[in-house]
Amino acid sequence: MSKTVRVAVTGAGGQVSYAMLARLASGEVFGDDTKVILHLLEIPKKPDWTPPNPTARQPLDIAEGNAMELLDCGFPTLLDVVVTDDANKAFNGVNWALLVGAAPRGPGMERKDLLGLNGKIFVGQGKALAKNAASDVRILIVGNPCNTNCLVAYHNGKEIPADRWHAMTRLDHNRAVSALAVKAGVPNAAVTSVTIWGNHSNTQFPDFTNAKINGKPATEVITDRAWLETTYVPQCQNRGAAIIKARGLSSALSAANGAIDHVKSFVRGTPAGDWTSAAVVSKGEYGVPAGLVFGYPVTIDKSSNWKIIDGLSFDAFGKAAFQKTLTELLEEKDAVKDLLPG
Repeated sequence: MSKTVRVAVTGAGGQVSYAMLARLASGEVFGDDTKVILHLLEIPKKPDWTPPNPTARQPLDIAEGNAMELLDCGFPTLLDVVVTDDANKAFNGVNWALLVGAAPRGPGMERKDLLGLNGKIFVGQGKALAKNAASDVRILIVGNPCNTNCLVAYHNGKEIPADRWHAMTRLDHNRAVSALAVKAGVPNAAVTSVTIWGNHSNTQFPDFTNAKINGKPATEVITDRAWLETTYVPQCQNRGAAIIKARGLSSALSAANGAIDHVKSFVRGTPAGDWTSAAVVSKGEYGVPAGLVFGYPVTIDKSSNWKIIDGLSFDAFGKAAFQKTLTELLEEKDAVKDLLPG
């Protein structure tokens, strides 16, 4: 007997959402035995909006067009598509919420300004989720700065258990795996035990010191330590900026894929002997203050229960990198402290 899952996607008229919607609807993520109802949320239309060019459309119109395309795909697993500008309607009864939409950084805007602007969005979404979502809801924040957006949403939706709130470091994890594989000349599947510690930002620590390649420590396979420290780590940290420079647009396909992979891991579990990366609400693991949304290595069972890998150690380079990303997240938390009730 088939089951039904309701999935909310915010920023549903954006490029990242466009790259993930069909995959959510098709059965790839939740299986061929599960019917999917998609709830697409976008910002309300502006009545005085002037198109910047003849083909431009308002985000809600684009989301409506995306819904039309989804229906036209004829997926056997897609039961319905709901398009709305009301967060309460979008989150009503949902089992998964993928919060993709967030305000971009504008000209002259500092990171702290972006934190405050997006924080206000995630105050409302946290409250709407707590009020309307299904009792088993799980939330993935994709919109940047995702760790701190997740922190704000969680604090404003605390009726939902802390372990249901995640921020996406899976894109960074995938980038880190690929970069090691390319350098070592092996398939991506040969690279395991990779972790993205801390923030989804250019302070993240893509941990090569605990990674493995074909079961061996990565540092034994790639013996060029200087490359690992001065090329590999910055490449992972700044990959998003490099993509913007190359294509003139931010990561969409790979970001959508990271979100899809994250949900897949939480639906199906992680492979035996390996783990994935996710930013979750800390309970104090590895000395991170409890309550901070921090990137960790996690294993997940087939019931979507997750556990942080313990007992990993860091050399001097790793300790410094870990502390840098932790410090940034503490600074971000302080910048949004007025948005954190309780």
